Amino acid sequence: MAVKVLERRPLSFWERTYLPQILGGLKVTWQNILRPSVTLQYPEERPVIPSGYRGVPTLVRDPNGREKCVSCQLCEFVCPPKAIRITPGEIPAGADTAHVEKAPREFDINMLRCIYCGLCQEVCPEEAIWLQGQYSMVGRTREEMVNNKARLYELGGTLPDSHLKWDHKRDEAGRQAGGHH
Repeated sequence: MAVKVLERRPLSFWERTYLPQILGGLKVTWQNILRPSVTLQYPEERPVIPSGYRGVPTLVRDPNGREKCVSCQLCEFVCPPKAIRITPGEIPAGADTAHVEKAPREFDINMLRCIYCGLCQEVCPEEAIWLQGQYSMVGRTREEMVNNKARLYELGGTLPDSHLKWDHKRDEAGRQAGGHH
């Protein structure tokens, strides 16, 4: 294999003093010193969150305060990094929501694994999981970064729901149990 020798031209006097580079850097500094600052005094000042931002996944309740999640586990199956873990549970027969087949006994999202892709929200047939605008999740240990069911409902809260699907299902179940068709 042949070696090609390249000849470098010698540096001029100005290039050896580095003055052109220093003056170029000062030019950039002076151009930016008069512009308004883009620095925010976080956490007092927060950036404007753009519409469509995919933040922290949370669980939400219906306007009556009931769980919307029916433990179908679609979000768990579709999650690329496997950050969601659901343990299905049964609903007691005497409960107000007994007409719902099941609800999650445990629902955990490991925020250290979550990639904020939004697939869990897209696949949820009950609109029970929503990506909220929160972007600053912190914790001192790995365990603090796993949001359990109670924490997910605390972060998610209640979203308006005009069709109240489970009320209609309960009414249908009541009519069928009463023998009315």
